[in-house]
Amino acid sequence: MPLFQHLSDNLARDPDYLDRLIDENEAASFLGYSVRALQGWRVKGGGPQFIKVSARSIRYRRRDLITWAEEKLCANTSQFNAGEAA
Repeated sequence: MPLFQHLSDNLARDPDYLDRLIDENEAASFLGYSVRALQGWRVKGGGPQFIKVSARSIRYRRRDLITWAEEKLCANTSQFNAGEAA
């Protein structure tokens, strides 16, 4: 299913879909990365914004995950800046 169709279907069922808090497992799945990648980005920086609910509880909003991914879009390989790589 294309991403836009997936988002459209979920938004039709749940208007808060993009802002609902999800755990790191669901966030990793949503992005197609591992939980370890998300954990590394939280420590080193460069990853999507997250919400620290408590010392051991991290949550993400799909809206922030999409924004982060959109910021990574490139038209060609020369646009890639290794210093900004996450």
